[in-house]
Amino acid sequence: MVELADIFLRHGPEYMDRFKDRMLPSHIRTMQDIVNCRTPSMGGQVYQCQNPDCQKHVYSYHSCGNRSCPKCGQDRTEKWLEKQQKLLLPAHYFLVTFTLPAELRPIARSNQKLIYDLLFKSSAAALQKLAKDPRFVGGDIGMMGGLHTWRRDMRYHPHVHFIVPGGGLSPDHRQWIPSNPKFLVRVEPLSSIFRAKFRDALKKTPLYQNVSQYVWTKDWVVHSKPVGDGHRAIKYLAPYVYRVAITNNRIEKLKNGSVTFRYKNSETNQWETETVPAMGFIRRFLQHVLPKGFVKIRYYGLFSPGKRNLLAVVKYLLGKMTEPDESTPNHTEQSCPHCGDRLVLIKTLPRPPRAPP
Repeated sequence: MVELADIFLRHGPEYMDRFKDRMLPSHIRTMQDIVNCRTPSMGGQVYQCQNPDCQKHVYSYHSCGNRSCPKCGQDRTEKWLEKQQKLLLPAHYFLVTFTLPAELRPIARSNQKLIYDLLFKSSAAALQKLAKDPRFVGGDIGMMGGLHTWRRDMRYHPHVHFIVPGGGLSPDHRQWIPSNPKFLVRVEPLSSIFRAKFRDALKKTPLYQNVSQYVWTKDWVVHSKPVGDGHRAIKYLAPYVYRVAITNNRIEKLKNGSVTFRYKNSETNQWETETVPAMGFIRRFLQHVLPKGFVKIRYYGLFSPGKRNLLAVVKYLLGKMTEPDESTPNHTEQSCPHCGDRLVLIKTLPRPPRAPP
């Protein structure tokens, strides 16, 4: 099986020789981390099987923890899902998606922190404003959002997914106002408000003069659809939150300097394959590595940290006051992959110091 680490190991040095003077430190670090993930370079533990007829040694190496690593994403998703349970409301939910127009993507790629931040803030403000309209919800809503920057074939396509409970807290904080289970707000006015808020924010930066005026007259793409209850909604969003641009199981072949990978065509819903030069494949992947310190999961309205007291009011109004789960999770013992018997830790392998990128 070909992994992303194999591609970086074989073709990464050539890529860095060509482009290192233009590469961000976060891109270099990501390549290093993915190559080293769950290898002796990360340190780890040595276990021994307690079965007298086996007694084999089992090596367990640490994960790199890089948020762009395909091996680490699943662990982070499970932890995130556990944490979000405290925010759930007993209500129907919607998935609302805001997409950055193609005309703004070249600027976004070169100014990621600024543009992604504006994408989050303008989309969240637009939805909150329209939801306050009595024709739709008429109250304060809660929003949990995640940034996603790629299409299924890894081409650049920045957009934000929000999961939103279907309803809001009344202005006097005495009533929960439910929305239609099949309808949250109209996407046409939402698109216009989103575009206007993004434009007004971008005007405050030097980048505005580099944008074609056409982009402020065209329709911006916004989608909204019901996704069921809170548990279903969070599970729906989780893959978008911690999924990386490509997983190892979609990489089919690394041969003659080219990479073949699978992706599902969003229009036909059929699996297709694409073969690209390794240099182009690496570039496609790295353009989705977020700037260091950028927060890709954000909370607004009733879900924002400063308004969690209002969230408690909503839960009270909905008749579901839940206490945080303080129970200690169960830790399963390590089992021998050869015979299934118990493993015992016999040695810790320190992580060698690593050089800066």
